[in-house]
Amino acid sequence: MSDRYASFAHTAPGRALVKRLGLPDPPRLRRYHPGDPLTHGPVRLDAAPGGRLVEPLAKLLTSAGVEISDPNTTPVGPDGTARPDGSDGDRTPRQAALLFDATGITDSSGLRALFDFFHPLARALYPSGRVMVFGTPPESCASVREATAQRALEGLTRSIGKEFRRGITAQLVHVAPGAERAVESTVRFLLSGRSAYVSGQVIRIGPAEVPEVDWTRPLEGRTALVTGAARGIGATLAEVLAADGARVVALDVPDAGDALARVANAVGGTAVQLDLTAPDAPLRLADHLADRHGRVDIVVHNAGITRDKTLGRMTPDRWDSVLEVNLSSQERINDVLLDRDLIPRGGRLIGVSSIAGIAGNLGQTNYATSKAGVIGLVQSMAPVLADRGITVNAVAPGFIETRLTARIPLVIREVGRRMNSMAQGGLPVDVAQTIAWLASPGSAGITGNVVRVCGQSLLGA
Repeated sequence: MSDRYASFAHTAPGRALVKRLGLPDPPRLRRYHPGDPLTHGPVRLDAAPGGRLVEPLAKLLTSAGVEISDPNTTPVGPDGTARPDGSDGDRTPRQAALLFDATGITDSSGLRALFDFFHPLARALYPSGRVMVFGTPPESCASVREATAQRALEGLTRSIGKEFRRGITAQLVHVAPGAERAVESTVRFLLSGRSAYVSGQVIRIGPAEVPEVDWTRPLEGRTALVTGAARGIGATLAEVLAADGARVVALDVPDAGDALARVANAVGGTAVQLDLTAPDAPLRLADHLADRHGRVDIVVHNAGITRDKTLGRMTPDRWDSVLEVNLSSQERINDVLLDRDLIPRGGRLIGVSSIAGIAGNLGQTNYATSKAGVIGLVQSMAPVLADRGITVNAVAPGFIETRLTARIPLVIREVGRRMNSMAQGGLPVDVAQTIAWLASPGSAGITGNVVRVCGQSLLGA
C-alpha cells in the first residue's frame, strides 16, 4: 500500500508546503540492504565516570569496522553553538550514531553527564542516525539512588526519539552486570538499517553464553517455524529468516494453500497447511517437525486475525475466534513442543503482539485482550524457560502498511500513519528484521522483552 502523502512530501513542492504549513514531515528512513555497512559515518562513544561498558563497546565497534570519532572535538560553529550541518569545516564530521555508557551514574546528580554529552551533539547526527544509552537494570543496582538515576534514563531516550526527528532513533539498553559480552547482537541491530522503525525502546540484556556468530548468515543451520506465513508480515518474515540462513517451515490455514506454497517455494522452505485451532493441531505440527527436521530452533507465532466490533455489539463467536487464534493456540503449541523437547537449548520463542495490546483500541477489545495476553505469555514464560536455555520475546507492531491497514477508513488511516516520531507507517520488513534479531544466536541474553515496532508511537507509551 503506497503512502501518497509521504511521496508528495518528498517532492520539492511538497517539502515547501510541509514546511510552510507545519505539516507532518515523514523522513526517508535508512533501511537495510545486503552488503550495507553498519553505519554510514563515524560513531561518537563516551561514558560517565566508572562506566563498565565503554571498553567492551569500543572493542565491539572496532571489530565491526565502525569508525569511532575523536571525543575531544565538538562540532561547533563560529558562534559557539552546534552547527546545523553538524560539522566545522573539515575538522569534525557529522555523526552516524551517538553512544553513551551511563552505567557509571550512581545518583541523580550524575545525570548531568547526559546533558554534557548530548547537548553539543544534538544537531550533529546524520538523518536516520542512531542514539543509544547503556544503563544498568534498576533492580540490579546497588542502592536506591543508583536505581533512581538508572530509571531516569528512560525519560531521556524516549524524549530524544521524539525531539531529534529526521528518522533518528533512540534506545535505552539495560545491561545487567555480567552481561557485558552479550550486547553485540543488539548493538549491531540498533546501529544498522534493520532497526529503521524501532525507536523509544528499553531493551534488557542479561548474562548468557553467546556462541560465535556469522553475522552475514546468523541463522545458518537453524530451523524456523513461521505461522501465518502466506502473506503480509509472515511472508516477509519467511524471506528475511531464509536470507539469514534459516530453513523455514511456513504454516498457514488450508484456504491460503496456494499463497503459502508460493512463499515456501520462494525461500526454499516447506509448507504446512494446518488450522491451528483444530484440537489435534499441536500434535500434528509436533509430529511433522519431529519427522522432517528433528527439532525446531525458532518458533514465531505470527498467525493472527481481527474480528472488530465494540464490546456491546460483539458476538461470542467474534470474541472466541480471536482469542483462540491469537493466544490460546500459541499456548497449546508451546506446551506440546516443549513437552516433547522439540525446542532445543538455544531455542527461540517469539510472539507477535501489537500496540493495541499495550494501549488498547476502540472496537478491538477481543484483539487487544489477545495481544496483551501474548505479552503476559512472554513475561511469565521467560523465567520458566531460562534454565532450559530458551529465550522468549515478543514484538508489538504499530501501524504497519499491509492489506489489513489498507482497509481502514482514510482519516483513521492517516492518523495512524502520522502519530509517531517517524510520521509514517512501518513496513512488514521492519517487523521481520526485529524478529530476526531476536531469533539470532547472538541474542541469547535477551528474554522477556517486548519490543515495539511502531516508529515510537506518540500514544500508548
